[in-house]
Amino acid sequence: MPGEDVTVAVAEAYRAHYRRLVAVVYAATGNYAEAQDAVQEAYARALDRPRQFLDVIDPPAWLRTVALNIARQHWRRRQVFQRLLRLSQPDETVPGLSGDHTDLVRALRQLPRPTRETVVLHHLLDLPVAQVAEELGVSVGTVKARLSRGRAALGVLMKGFSDANT
Repeated sequence: MPGEDVTVAVAEAYRAHYRRLVAVVYAATGNYAEAQDAVQEAYARALDRPRQFLDVIDPPAWLRTVALNIARQHWRRRQVFQRLLRLSQPDETVPGLSGDHTDLVRALRQLPRPTRETVVLHHLLDLPVAQVAEELGVSVGTVKARLSRGRAALGVLMKGFSDANT
């Protein structure tokens, strides 16, 4: 049965390559927990794509490429949010939160609930699009559309906060 074949192949690859893959991704990212998460996600994707994984010539290279791409994707998401945060100036204080964070929360509150939930799950909790879709009970395409609309709206809202403070 193909499902059993891929499970066995992934389990063997996990035993043989997991530590080295984590070390490589850790060296690339500088964050051990992030490296572990990216490698775990790469193995999960191997299980989700059994034909593709069983057909690759070099499974460790495939896993490494997937894990590094996942780590890059997480880094890019953080960068987008850091840019959004830098656009704002503090004008409302909440104990324990910087002005940037309170502005972000104010902006998020202005988004429609489904868009806000999608943005928070994906960008703040760093969940993959597929997991966000599953948790919200919507399609991957819906999640991507909400993320696109949400990022655009947040950019305008955060710029508005920044402009209001200058």
